[in-house]
Amino acid sequence: MGILDAWAGFGVTFRTMFQKTFTEDYPTGRKRGHGRGSAEEVGAPRFHGRHQLNRWADGLEKCVGCELCAWACPADAIYVEGAQNTEEARYSPGERYGAVYQINYLRCILCGLCIEACPTRALTMTREFELSDSSREAMIYEKDRLLAPLLPGMQAPPHARELGDDEQAYFLGLPGTSPSDAQVEEYRAEERAERAGSKGRGR
Repeated sequence: MGILDAWAGFGVTFRTMFQKTFTEDYPTGRKRGHGRGSAEEVGAPRFHGRHQLNRWADGLEKCVGCELCAWACPADAIYVEGAQNTEEARYSPGERYGAVYQINYLRCILCGLCIEACPTRALTMTREFELSDSSREAMIYEKDRLLAPLLPGMQAPPHARELGDDEQAYFLGLPGTSPSDAQVEEYRAEERAERAGSKGRGR
């Protein structure tokens, strides 16, 4: 290696010394929009972050405790125990609900296969990426940490279904009415189109 080659290498170093740095002083110098509870989300639109268990419009849980997400998980990171709803204690609008729901983020690879397996769209993934903690126990998220927050108009379960005269009206979001066959078919067509569009964007 000649002397000129060595000086060429130093030239690259000196040129970059005075350029503007791209390093972010994280987390103390966090840019606007970074972190939990922020009004502005961070990351790419399809970023896979922490999971969330969703609710229906009256606050009941969408999860029916079917365990399909746990079966689909390649890392064995999800544990679910289903239980029967009763008229005195109803947590979901169907027959069953997820009594125990755990995700072990020490195992989870954030692949999203559990989302595809969920038949009720109960499980989705947020764009929250700050999942580190100081103990192994804290990395196992229980149901209370995964449930979506109650929005205005929602009531914390258990309680009876508050929307629709029957199950079909409830799931179609038609309060107080029974949907016609045409409305049901229109809803299913929209659902199929939405799923086809999401698959196309995922490629």
